[in-house]
Amino acid sequence: MAARRISSLFSRSFTSLSAKSFTGKSSDLGRATCRYSTAALSIEEPISPDVEVNHTQLLINGQFVDAASGKTFPTLDPRSGDVISHIAEGDAEDINRAVSAARKAFDEGPWPKMPAYERSKVLLRFADLLEKHNDELATLEAWDSGKPYEQAAQIEVPMVTRLIRYYAGWADKIHGLTVPSDGQYHVQTLHEPIGVAGQIIPWNFPLLMFSWKIGPALACGNSVVLKTAEQTPLSALYAARLLHEAGLPPGVLNVISGFGPTAGAALAGHMEVDKLAFTGSTATGQAILGLSAKSNLKRVTLELGGKSPFIICEDADVDHAVEQAHFALFFNQGQCCCAGSRTYVHESVYDEFVEKAKARAMKRVVGDPFKGGIEQGPQIDSEQFEKIMRYIRSGVDSGATLETGGDRLGKKGFYIQPTVFSDVKDDMLIAQEEIFGPVQTILKFKDLGDVVKRANNSHYGLAAGVFTQNIDTANTLSRALRVGTVWVNCYDIFDAAIPFGGYKMSGQGREKGIYSLQNYLQVKAVVTPLKNPSWL
Repeated sequence: MAARRISSLFSRSFTSLSAKSFTGKSSDLGRATCRYSTAALSIEEPISPDVEVNHTQLLINGQFVDAASGKTFPTLDPRSGDVISHIAEGDAEDINRAVSAARKAFDEGPWPKMPAYERSKVLLRFADLLEKHNDELATLEAWDSGKPYEQAAQIEVPMVTRLIRYYAGWADKIHGLTVPSDGQYHVQTLHEPIGVAGQIIPWNFPLLMFSWKIGPALACGNSVVLKTAEQTPLSALYAARLLHEAGLPPGVLNVISGFGPTAGAALAGHMEVDKLAFTGSTATGQAILGLSAKSNLKRVTLELGGKSPFIICEDADVDHAVEQAHFALFFNQGQCCCAGSRTYVHESVYDEFVEKAKARAMKRVVGDPFKGGIEQGPQIDSEQFEKIMRYIRSGVDSGATLETGGDRLGKKGFYIQPTVFSDVKDDMLIAQEEIFGPVQTILKFKDLGDVVKRANNSHYGLAAGVFTQNIDTANTLSRALRVGTVWVNCYDIFDAAIPFGGYKMSGQGREKGIYSLQNYLQVKAVVTPLKNPSWL
């Protein structure tokens, strides 16, 4: 099964761009003259997406319904800040309704009781529908989140389809064991669905995280209450409708759009929710863990923030490392939990790397996500935009060298120039905190002992990149780095079978692969006496 090479797909898409297609633009923060693609000029007049928004209500017990309060909230177009649509605003009462439906579907409904192969067939039909509606889903995803349409259509939605097929394949292969004992007993273990799973997904990869959550949960026979991010509710609602079209019984999947302090907190603290999965910030993850503990001690898995080191050794292929480091940081507008956001470069190749990284950033194509060949769209909203700009100002104030970028791009929407800092020190905020934006920080190191100590000196431990032509160096770093994933001479290689998760404050538990099934199963031991057994 081939891994999805996101970075290689994108490098092929944009290598045909000529240097003649770029024009100059100066940064207001000084120190650098920046050049950006003329495609950025198109951001002033957003392209109208070719899709209708038909699903704006809550999905409870197989029906789209209004919020109990009747309230709605706007979901905004990051290209302009304009309203796309008004979405039903779920709160604690709606969470109660959804959990009741999920509990009834689990306790009394057909889903956990049907043969696992029948569950598999529902998921396979769902995957077929995802494939059929690939372009509509990608359009909603790009419109709601600001990510390039080509990224959503060619990479992310196909990855969702692949993952659902992967877990459809697991549905009828979940089983327990027969265990030998020291006495005359027959001992077996049963792997049972855990019950009602609460799931909270983020705004940076709405549809991918939807699939990462529901895929293993449904394959194991659970029912689900899923809360979308308030910034990006559209694609999950559309996909949930397709899942019901594929034959999912009512109440097995319920989708609530709403805000964290109301809907999210109610789900995390609900006494009838048996397990909770959350992807988002570390601070919110801590709050969710507390709510879960104070309620019914529900099992919790968390996929949280990161400040991932990207290590370029002295023997690395510098040109390849520059391109991979660029992608590792700037992919998805830098809004990626595993972004390679601390770029450590050996002192012998540091100057060469900085110049080439700067040149690559200056060629990055920024503009309307619906325009062909765009690499970078707007940030998700004004709050995230302002947060990134504060970090950029902090980098300048703390003495890092602003090589390029550092300012907003255009007058409308939440676009930020691709930004590169050199001469970054470990004690600077831009080297310590998760920026979640298009800001590359480049640090210098002397030897492996030095870089291992500095790379591990972080509260986070989600991922890392290692670039070297020496297998011994690769092995040393892979084992020394305290992170959940190490990519060697590559980055952002994702596959349905590859587990993903973090060490330390980057979370607990794993998403994807066989490991995520464990999150949604209980293990029960059944012991029965044997009379006059022929063998033990």
